[in-house]
Parts: sequence; C-alpha cells; structure tokens
Amino acid sequence: MRGPEVPAKPLDARALAALAANPGCARRAILDGAGVDKARLATALGAPSGFGQSQFALTRGNAFEARVKADGGAELLRLAHARLDPGAEPPAAAAVPDLSAHGPEGRTARTALALREATRAGGWTLLDHPMLALDVAGSLAFLEPDAVVVHPDGSWSVVEIKSFPMVDGSADPAKVGAAARQAAVYVLALEEVAARLGAEPGERADGGPAPRVRDRVLLVCPKDFSNLPTGSAVDVRKQRAVTARQLARLTRVEEIAGALPEGTCFAPDRPAEELTAAVDAVPATYAPDCLSACELAFHCRERSRAAGAVTRLGRPLRAELGGLDTVADVLAAARGEAGDPDDPAVAALRRAAALRAEALGAAGRAAAARAQAPAGEALACR
Repeated sequence: MRGPEVPAKPLDARALAALAANPGCARRAILDGAGVDKARLATALGAPSGFGQSQFALTRGNAFEARVKADGGAELLRLAHARLDPGAEPPAAAAVPDLSAHGPEGRTARTALALREATRAGGWTLLDHPMLALDVAGSLAFLEPDAVVVHPDGSWSVVEIKSFPMVDGSADPAKVGAAARQAAVYVLALEEVAARLGAEPGERADGGPAPRVRDRVLLVCPKDFSNLPTGSAVDVRKQRAVTARQLARLTRVEEIAGALPEGTCFAPDRPAEELTAAVDAVPATYAPDCLSACELAFHCRERSRAAGAVTRLGRPLRAELGGLDTVADVLAAARGEAGDPDDPAVAALRRAAALRAEALGAAGRAAAARAQAPAGEALACR
C-alpha cells in the first residue's frame, strides 16, 4: 500500500500516543499500519505540514541527552534514586549492558534478555535506548524509549529526557502531558515484556510474580535556563489506562484495508489526483488537536471545512451537538427548519438562537432610539 520501492516508516511512541488520542481516525490507522511516510504524502498532496521538531531543537535535545547519560548515566541514576526510589541503596556502581543487535527484532530480544538478567542480579541497571515491541491493531510497532532503569528490588522505570526547561520545579503542563502520554506507551510495552518473563518456567528463582513496571516515570529536563539536568516523577496511571483502552478500540488494519478499493496505493510518486482519491477513500476524523500531532492535518482540515463538519470546531463541541454532524445541520436546527424538538441539542440551539435574536433586537431598538433623539438626549443616552 505504501509502494513497492518505498521503505516502511516505523511507528514510534509519539505516533501511537497521537493515534490513541484519536482512535476513530481510520485514515491514520491504515497509514501508520502500512508504514506510510505521512510527511512525504502530505507534500505530494499539496498540503505540506510544519509538524515536527526543527533541526535546532533536535540538535539541542541530543546534546542534552548525551550530557544526562555521561559517565555511565551517573547523573540520570542519581535522579532516578532521588525522585523514584529514595529508600533504596544509592547507585554507586550500576550496570549498563550492551543492547546492540541486528535489526529491531534482534534488539528487542536483546533488551528482554538484559531486563531478565538485571532483574535476577539485583542492584541498579541502566538500559540506554532499549528496543520494545507492542502489537497495535494487528501491526507490530517497535519502540525506543530514552532509557529504562532497573531498581534493586527488580522493578522497572521508564525515563523520558526532554529539552524543554523545568523552571522552579515545574514545566509547561501541555508538554509534560505529551511526555506522559508518550511514556505511557512505553509502560504498556514494558508490561508485555514483564508478563512474558513472569510466564517463563523457572524465571523467578523465588517463585514470585512477574517484574513490576512502575507507574511513575522519571522526566528529566534542563533546570531553569541552564543546561543542567533536573528530574521529576510523573504519575502516568491515567495516561496508561486511557492509552490501553483507546489502542484496544482501534479497528484492525486488515479490516480497514479490506474495505478499500482494489489497488489502493499511497506511494508519494503517484499523481496527485490518484493520491487524493486514495487518501479520501479512507474516512478520517479531523479535530484541531491533529495540527500538533499529524502530518496530514492540513489536508484533512481542508476536507473537513469543505464538508462543513463540526469536528473541525473541536471534540468538546462535537460531543455537545449529538447527531448534528455538519454546520448546515446545526444552523437549520437553530432556525427551527430541521431537527427533533425533543432532542436536547436541538432544544439548546433554538433557545440560544432565540436569546441571540432577543439581544440583537434590543440593541437595534436602542440604536434606533438614539438616532431619533435630539442631540442632547442622544449624548445623555450614551
């Protein structure tokens, strides 16, 4: 579906978090499942997106991450001990296993082996850029968190390293929320690894349960306006529950693909008309949030505006309008031209229209009175 000569674009945690936030969008599900590069596709459609980080931000983020992980991750482990597990022994000599292997499948297996060995050994262990796998709607996604820490008690914690500042111990709530949703995806993938290790015969020498994945992750950011790292524990239980529920609701990729016309292809070298027809054959659920999460947002916004869909005004408003899907339906219901009067949404719209008409009528009468009054009385009215 992405074209015979086009390499697959792998799913990452950021894409999965965005997909889970909009589970009704079959367009994104099939494109991500097929490994389509949505940025190239948007450019070929004539609606290039500015979504993504700048090269400067990427360079700054990589430099900060390298500083955090310098000296065998000593500073990162110190923050993990202070923020997540202060009752444990200090991480004086932590293990940093080599996770290199051939291909994502090999790295995933090597990560699982390293987690098993670290859990058995006890003590502190830092896994730098481990590889995890998560089944999403019938498609396997390989995920690479910044780091995973194994605690002396055998529990595991996700570490997210971001380049936005943490001023006076707090950061931008929107950015922290995005980081928490991304970390929740890693927590879900780690829980699958832990479940597999716990199910292996003789895996735990003490006969205990599977390793525990902590529901608090370590968020590491620059302190104030410096390049010094600081950390904060972020509870991701809510984000994990929402993400798990939304990913479970996703329509399987093969079901979406089976409903498409034969020969549908999203290769970016196809003619623009053919690409447009292929993309429009898959239903989308656009919302303003897509502008910060999807490369096809500009294209979908244009289509949503042309169709007069109310989703382009935001999900909360869409939820309030019930079965009214378009702006034309909303206006007709407000004017009393359509809609069931017993429908709460229709009744609210008609009440709002009546109040608006009353307010405008009163304003018009006041303006007319001022226009007809003598100059002195008009000044007094003002």
